[in-house]
Parts: sequence; C-alpha cells; structure tokens
Amino acid sequence: MRVLLFLSLFLFNLSIIQAQAILEDERYVPETDSLVLKKLDQWQDLKFGLLMHWGPYSQWGVVESWSICPEDYGWCERKKGQHPDNYYEYKKEYEGLKTTFNPVKFDPEKWAHAAQEAGMRYMVFTTKHHDGFSMFDSKYTDYKVTDSACAFSTNPKANITKEVFEAFRDKNLWVGAYFSKPDWHHENYWSPYWPPQDRNVNYDPTLYPEKWEDFVQFTHNQLMELLTDYGDVDIIWLDGGWVKKRDHQNIDENYEEKFSENEAKNGFIKHRVVSQDIRMDELVKKAREKQPGLIVVDRAVYGKNQNYLTPENRVPEKELPYPWESCIISGGGWSYTPDAKYMSGHEGVQMLVDIVAKGGNLLLNIAPSPEGEWQEGAYRLLNDYKDWMAINSEAIYNSHALAPYKENNICMTQQKNGTTYFFYMTNEGETQMPSSITINSHEPIEGATVTLLGSKKPLEWEKLGSGFKVLIPKSLQNKPPSEFVWTIKVSQLKQ
Repeated sequence: MRVLLFLSLFLFNLSIIQAQAILEDERYVPETDSLVLKKLDQWQDLKFGLLMHWGPYSQWGVVESWSICPEDYGWCERKKGQHPDNYYEYKKEYEGLKTTFNPVKFDPEKWAHAAQEAGMRYMVFTTKHHDGFSMFDSKYTDYKVTDSACAFSTNPKANITKEVFEAFRDKNLWVGAYFSKPDWHHENYWSPYWPPQDRNVNYDPTLYPEKWEDFVQFTHNQLMELLTDYGDVDIIWLDGGWVKKRDHQNIDENYEEKFSENEAKNGFIKHRVVSQDIRMDELVKKAREKQPGLIVVDRAVYGKNQNYLTPENRVPEKELPYPWESCIISGGGWSYTPDAKYMSGHEGVQMLVDIVAKGGNLLLNIAPSPEGEWQEGAYRLLNDYKDWMAINSEAIYNSHALAPYKENNICMTQQKNGTTYFFYMTNEGETQMPSSITINSHEPIEGATVTLLGSKKPLEWEKLGSGFKVLIPKSLQNKPPSEFVWTIKVSQLKQ
C-alpha cells in the first residue's frame, strides 16, 4: 500500500514538473504591436524591479487576502484570535480592518530613493489585491483607502497609489500597477446571495449573465481609472489567473485543471474550474488607446495578453526563450510579516546574477508595515545591492544571455558590442579571491583586454584548451572590490 501511495505521489509530482516545463518552454504567444515590442525590449534591459504587497491585511500580519478564501491550504490559515472557527465572523472582522488602516509613517519618497540606490529600474505596486480593497481613489467602490470610514482617508497622502507612482517616477523608475482580476468584496463576484465556495465567482456566469456583465464593467472601469488618472503607467500586472475564458487553449493544456482533477479523486476539490470571461482583448485594446505601448501581463493565462511570464518565487533552471521575470519574496511573506527574516546580501546578489545570466529580470518583493514603513532588514538588503551594483552594474543592465549561461560557479552575460562578463559566485563567507579563475566555455580574441570590475589595471590571462585562465594579483586577492560576486570583464571573445 505504501509503495502504491509513493508511486502515485511521485507520478503526480512528475506531472506538475512536466506541466511547469510546458508553461516555461512552450506556452508563450509573441506580441505583434510594434510599440509594445519596443517597450518589452526596453523592459528586458532594466533587469531589476521592486514589487510591493500592501493593504489593511498588513495589520494582522497574515497572508494577503487569502485567509478569507474558503480553500483548505496551510498558507490560507486564518489569524488566531479573530474568530478563526466562524468564516462569516472572520470575514466581517477582516473587512473591518479598513476602518483601522492608518499608515501615518508612509513615506514613498524614502522607498523610491532606496530602490533607486539599490539599482532597481522599475516598480510594481498592489493597487488592489483579491480581497477587493482599492489602494487608490476609485469612484466605483467604497471599499478603498480614501473612503471616509478608513482611518487614513483624511491624510494628505490618502490616495496611496498616486503617491507611490509619483515618488517612483520622480526617481526615473518605471511604474507598474498590480491589479487583481477577482474581487472577493464585489457583490457580483462573491454574491451575498450564495456562500463563496472557493477562489472563483460563487455563481455560474452563464446562468446570471447580467450579474457577470456588471462585474466585467466594474473591472474595466477600475483599470481604466488607473490608466487615466494616475499618469504614465508602463506595466499592468494582472493577478488571479483563474479569471479567464475557458477555451481549448486554456482547458486542455492548463495544468491547474490537472491539479483539480487529482484533488477530486481524493474527495475534496479545493477550487473548481469556472469560465470567467472578462473580455481581456477588449480591455487591452482600450488600455493601449489610453497608454500606447503598455506592457500587459495577464499572469498564468496562455495567450497574447501575457507579454512576459512570471515564475513565482522560483528561478528557472535554464534560459527561457521569451521575456520573463522571477517575482521573489525578499523576507517573510508577500505581505508584511512581523520580525521577518530577509535574505542575505550574498543570496540576493547571487540570485540577481543567476536570473540575469538566464535572460530574465528579478522583481523583488518588499512588504510595508501597517504603519507604512519598511523593516530594517529590507534596507540592509537593498544597501548590499547598492554597494555591489556601484561596482558591477555595467554587467547587468542591457545585457543578454550567453550560452552556457553558467559554468560551475561562474555565470556570464554579454553586451551587444561583444563585451562579455564572467561572474565568479563566491561561497558564503569567501572573502579572498583565488590566484586564478578558469573559464572553459569561451576564449578571448588575441590581444583582448581582461579586467576585474572595480579595478582599472588589466589582468594577465592565458589560453587554456578551448577556454582561458585569468591570473589574479595578490593586491586583488586580498582586497576584492566587491562582496558576493566578482566580475571578470573581457573586451571581445573569439567567435
């Protein structure tokens, strides 16, 4: 019996891995709009961005939105002491957090400065998560930060999205709007007539087309508000990939359905498969009439409206053949976690290098506190990025992947002019450079200049079979110009 159970779990996990591989390798539809293609090329050169999850839920230090979802996962767990055994009482208290949300220490200019100093070039902010709370002054709902019942509504910075967008634009960062397609507060998504069953709409849209149309119009209206009243927006980052039209390409091949089928066999369906067509093609057309060239990321929905893909909290094993970004938690969870432990500078910098070497971007999540502050661990991490990027950023921005992308502990990137960079990824605590660094996969042209970023003096190098060896002088061995990763620059490689 145990053998059969192990085998079934193994085969299920294998199907997940294979499904993810399909999503990463094959499930991308190239954009055709020339303005979007130009902007995508520019976005791929930015390499490093900031994601922020923030809302009234931060007051409880719980996972963003998901604790009010009636699905049984460990990460959906309800806040203890807040009626965790009574769903309806819990949801009422959760939505009551609107009245006490009062982040009086909110200082977006400080955040934007820290992000710019760290080398971040774009930012994506949660204008609305699945719980439906709008962090902007929407005229289509009173469940928002500017409503008079919200404690923060009288603050001069009450329109939080506007303040965030303006602060980051002032520091020359691109602006992205995270927006949830599902809205668990809206009466025509989770209708009060029926109990919510899972993450999906709690009625059949085909049986109640008027209700569903009302919700579609609400969604379109809110997104158009963001694209009309909040200045230039570079990216619309749409979450809630289960809200989509179910057709041949989004049923037969989508691995979520395979998971649901497996759960059904175990007697409990955590979430259903429901066609929820919000007419994305129509929405994107209107959006780009307002903001030409807008990048649209309809996450986890196969089709032309997913301009780049977003592996969540993981880094792919290899280069991917389309635009992509890994969205990664820097510390705690996506939303604010008291006493969160942040990744080290060593881990953070090496993750950025690894992602960029595979042709991707890193979108690093930092979660503000209920008071509107970042934790010191976040600032320490960004300061480590700042110090490293001050020496090595030329090897990051505007670069492209170079096969084999990584050789042992050495990653590589290349610029359009042929300049190539080899990143020596140190072991934790390794502070002294070796006397030589060997690269087997590439060879400089005769007479090429080889240097270490942070040092102007050329380094000696020797041809070594199909590769080469760089000799590191004692002065650099004992005092490397940066921590975590050391970067060898080669003026030109042999073709």
